[in-house]
Amino acid sequence: VQLQASGGGLVQAGGSLRLSCTVSRRTGSNNGMGWFRRAPGQEREFVAAISWRGSNTQTADSVKGRFTIFRDNARNTVYLQMNSLKTEDTAVYYCAVARGSFGSSSYKDYNYWGQGTQVTVSS
Repeated sequence: VQLQASGGGLVQAGGSLRLSCTVSRRTGSNNGMGWFRRAPGQEREFVAAISWRGSNTQTADSVKGRFTIFRDNARNTVYLQMNSLKTEDTAVYYCAVARGSFGSSSYKDYNYWGQGTQVTVSS
């Protein structure tokens, strides 16, 4: 299973980006998926998760109301829509496939990870 994340870049504070993560095969369509991020010198942080049907989502308090996770199983792709970006959102963002049908805020519940995409928010 391979995950390909894309959509990162440089954006000014208040701007928007949409991250995409495509899973190489249909394994991911029955699994929850999630997004995590790691800022320089910091621990990996949960951002958002979604169940395999897309009916259940979780978002971290730090991004609630600004970030939205959704998926298109026909395209084996999960998205992270990021609005009202802040400088503290600067990080490498990773997508991951969960072991089960639901997403989780714990990285231990994921067994496949993408390579990461850099998001930089300037002031």
